[in-house]
Amino acid sequence: MAKCYTGGQATRNIMTLSGQGQVAASPNLVIIHLGVETTGFDLTTIQAENARIIEAVTQTLRAMGISDIKTVQYSIDKNYIFENGRQIDRGYTIRHILEIRTNQIDDVGRIVDTAVMMGANRVEFIAFDLSDRGSYYRQALNLALEDAQKKAISISRSLRIQVDLIPIRIVENSALPIQPLLFQREAAGTQILPGTLLIEASITAEFSY
Repeated sequence: MAKCYTGGQATRNIMTLSGQGQVAASPNLVIIHLGVETTGFDLTTIQAENARIIEAVTQTLRAMGISDIKTVQYSIDKNYIFENGRQIDRGYTIRHILEIRTNQIDDVGRIVDTAVMMGANRVEFIAFDLSDRGSYYRQALNLALEDAQKKAISISRSLRIQVDLIPIRIVENSALPIQPLLFQREAAGTQILPGTLLIEASITAEFSY
């Protein structure tokens, strides 16, 4: 795609190109969302049971050296079902979900299994990340710019034109979201491997020629 702009004495042609960059990195941080869901008819009783289990999970994880633990969800829902056009009371559901952040990435399976052993019955989210994600993303951005410049060079050679490789405009198109993992708990224990993260960046750059 080309655009023409008139400024001063000369007309500039604009070459608009995309660029992609990718950097591989080993994660050094894991984020886990897990917690407790309790149901029953007596709200006070199930609140106390939920709080007891959460306290047990929290204290056990702290004893494992995990200090970054916080609540990310707490809800109390009234349950109903409908039979023959009638609303029937089915009590309450209380859900308390914790967010756990730790650099003990080799112990993720043990962390999950320990929490479940202490009464956690909800494991909703596990993701590996980088504590210095920004630096890797900036590297990917630089590679994305280089990719766009290489495209500009290739096109200019094919068309036998002179292109200025310093972009007159750059638009950042994307960032890397945290991707949750799919996993299964086995009888022998949860096995979760961190693998390698791919940090990707995408830009659109305009070059004049």
